[in-house]
Amino acid sequence: MAPTKSGSWRSRRDEAPSGTVSRMTATALRSKDLLGIEALAAEEIALLLDTAESMRRIGERQIKKVPALRGRMVVNLFFEASTRTRFSFETAEKWLSADSLNFEAKGSSVEKGETLLDTARNLEAMSPDLIVIRHQTPGVPHFLARNLKAGVVNAGDGAHEHPTQALLDALTIRRRLGRIAGLRVAITGDLAHSRVVRSNIWLLTKMGARVVVCAPPTLMPPRIAEMGVEATTDFDAALEGADVVMMLRMQLERSGTSLFPSAREYFKRYGLTTARLARAKPEAIVMHPGPMNRGVEIASDVADSPRSVILEQVSNGVAVRMAVLYLLATGHVWEGEKDS
Repeated sequence: MAPTKSGSWRSRRDEAPSGTVSRMTATALRSKDLLGIEALAAEEIALLLDTAESMRRIGERQIKKVPALRGRMVVNLFFEASTRTRFSFETAEKWLSADSLNFEAKGSSVEKGETLLDTARNLEAMSPDLIVIRHQTPGVPHFLARNLKAGVVNAGDGAHEHPTQALLDALTIRRRLGRIAGLRVAITGDLAHSRVVRSNIWLLTKMGARVVVCAPPTLMPPRIAEMGVEATTDFDAALEGADVVMMLRMQLERSGTSLFPSAREYFKRYGLTTARLARAKPEAIVMHPGPMNRGVEIASDVADSPRSVILEQVSNGVAVRMAVLYLLATGHVWEGEKDS
């Protein structure tokens, strides 16, 4: 079947016995923005992961540069501290040959009272193609997307969503375990203040994984089970038979220390140790979005073990962000260089 008028979808019949129902495959993202995982279809997620897989090859070259986004401009607006996300977006932009403009809130007109929208509109007057934004307030990327012509990428908005983190986590899982569907994924930590857990729940359940979330009662979001996950306060039970163990950081800057007795007590009840990890499957992998609080949510010997894929997550983050920028800026599937 030919592409639809929007060019976003095509029908592809899988190579399977006669009578198999054809499934829809995304050939482009439906929106000019990437604001969260909740609004994405499973086919769009698959497109992003497949594109990121191809983008990984660029990082393996001696010369890590392709002209895919030459002449395109990307503005990075980070109003909140970031290391991995910001640097990986900047690396992705450089490897794709895009021009980057990095905005620092400190020392800018924002400190003089200029509104966020006025700042964004002034930056848009310089004709950027994409704006990557991280902000401490949930919903800010959505607000900008409604008011700007440029594409907007959510690099984390408060405790709401972090879509590219979920995508890089999914890519890491798929590369290590070969699939996402059918896996048991245990996510443990400060669920109440995490944007990572929301994006991961949306993505993993859309792609067919079984998700169990675990936290102390004081850090368990109300009605989280309504998102289609199993919720428990029993860490050992959550680990039982897990294929993936994803630990989340205790966000002291958002929660303070009043929600649990002490870091030592938290580690005793919810810290991932080698002994506890034995409850998971022998081939289970350990993940963490970073930054890690060693000795609080995870023991150092686990974080540095062969079962840890934490540094692979960082590497895959560049490929995922390249895929996001490319698909949003060009609107079509990456085919690589002719001579590659």
